[in-house]
Amino acid sequence: MKRTRTPENEERNSVGCLAMFGSLELQPEVREVVDSIVERLKTLSRKSDSEFVAVDLRLDMLDQKGCQGSKKCYGPDEIALFLKKLGFDKNSAVYLTQSRWDNSLDSLKDLFPKTYTKELIMPMDKKQKFLGSDSSEYEKVIDFYVCSESDVFVPAISGLFYANVAGKRIGSGKTKIVVPDDSASAGSELGNYISRYVSKKTHMAYSCFC
Repeated sequence: MKRTRTPENEERNSVGCLAMFGSLELQPEVREVVDSIVERLKTLSRKSDSEFVAVDLRLDMLDQKGCQGSKKCYGPDEIALFLKKLGFDKNSAVYLTQSRWDNSLDSLKDLFPKTYTKELIMPMDKKQKFLGSDSSEYEKVIDFYVCSESDVFVPAISGLFYANVAGKRIGSGKTKIVVPDDSASAGSELGNYISRYVSKKTHMAYSCFC
């Protein structure tokens, strides 16, 4: 059934869109951390004329029940091969939402040497505050903005974070959101793996900004 658009609905939708996908003002120090990470990764990519790719890959999430036996979640080995099959340059800078390095991530670094976690890319003087035991909320905010501002976003885990980042990116015109799939083979066209949020315009952000 088609929903009738009234001034009241329009106002309510506008407020909802602003809350979900609008530009929320960050604390200056958090904005500084985000900007430093994004700028460093973009600089690393520009040096080799490649792209800055942000991947939502958190090892703790892969161990949860929702990821067991599900292809809504992809591990480091699978993401590394997926990016390679789609032709991403080995010199692409890759940001992972995983906070600290783990040996299971080595397969990604083998194929893409410029792969970083927050621990490896964050300015040294910010780590104690933003990577401490009580900083999980800071980490989520940093991940959200870095993933929203990268050249390419790859959600290795399906869920709310993916949906929220997609909405923010759609609102800012950064629609290069590539979803992993086992069907990818060497030489596959990247366009075949663009998120349905973008290719089919199924994300509610399109009703906000388009």
